[in-house]
Amino acid sequence: MSAHAHDITVPGPPRLEEVSDGIHAYVQPDGTWWINNTGFAVGPQGVVAVDSCSTERRTRAFVDAIASVTSAPVRTLVNTHHHGDHTWGNALFGTATIVAHERARDEMIAFGPPRELPFWENPEWGSLPLDPPFLTFTDRVALHVGDLRAEVLHVGTPAHTTNDSLVWFPERSTLFCGDLVFNGGTPFLLMGSVTGAIEVLEQVVGPLGATTTVPGHGPVFHDRAPLDATLDYLRFVLDVAERGRAAGLTPLAAAQDTDLGRFADWPDAERIVGNLHRAYAELDGLPRGGAIDVMAALGDMVTWNGGRPLTCLA
Repeated sequence: MSAHAHDITVPGPPRLEEVSDGIHAYVQPDGTWWINNTGFAVGPQGVVAVDSCSTERRTRAFVDAIASVTSAPVRTLVNTHHHGDHTWGNALFGTATIVAHERARDEMIAFGPPRELPFWENPEWGSLPLDPPFLTFTDRVALHVGDLRAEVLHVGTPAHTTNDSLVWFPERSTLFCGDLVFNGGTPFLLMGSVTGAIEVLEQVVGPLGATTTVPGHGPVFHDRAPLDATLDYLRFVLDVAERGRAAGLTPLAAAQDTDLGRFADWPDAERIVGNLHRAYAELDGLPRGGAIDVMAALGDMVTWNGGRPLTCLA
């Protein structure tokens, strides 16, 4: 277990932001490992929520935040992808239909319920049974929050994971983009695709032209700057991978030999190692999202981190 207290007000208290009339972002600073953003929209028939949280304590606080806005039940819960920081609190939304891409269900079941994990400083996960999506789709599905339409769109290719989906409110130009953008943090593509993430940001997210974007981690943003910064980082990863592979370096050695430059101050910088594992695999011909040795990559990330567990304040 970690020596950290894991109070949800540390490293910063969650905040509720009404980003459009009836649409709220629930932002959890500082957006590092296992500390994600969620959100919800309120309609006459109830609430549509976007993602849950990693721990019981954090998810209960999110449920309380919804209740501070409306007494209406959460009728639908959308998971933007399968990772536990966005899904492990699903069971606390007992009235909700849980919706996600069909691969999200498969991946969530394969990874399993909250538990002590190697590699991280573990928080108190709480008592949370696995509660995977039970309404799944392959391409897109529309949700209706009263007269307001929400389009839930699979991005079409592995990117952050194999099963990323967007929640897009076209009438409000408001987008929940999941972990395709870590605003102010280091992207993580170990379970997806570096080239796929670039394609999605360039060909799917960017053309939407959202005036308000709620990222999976980090502050809400209103221009392209965080998206462009993410693209710069992903292209940097590909460049390091190509040079490292040509020099015969392992992903870990390439990362240790690399100056992160302007990306060095982004939190969770050790993700460069996992991202290089994925980029190397793609250069070797593995299809996007194909299986790689995730445990070995995470172990290399710990090595890059000086042998210390990866920091988690959730």
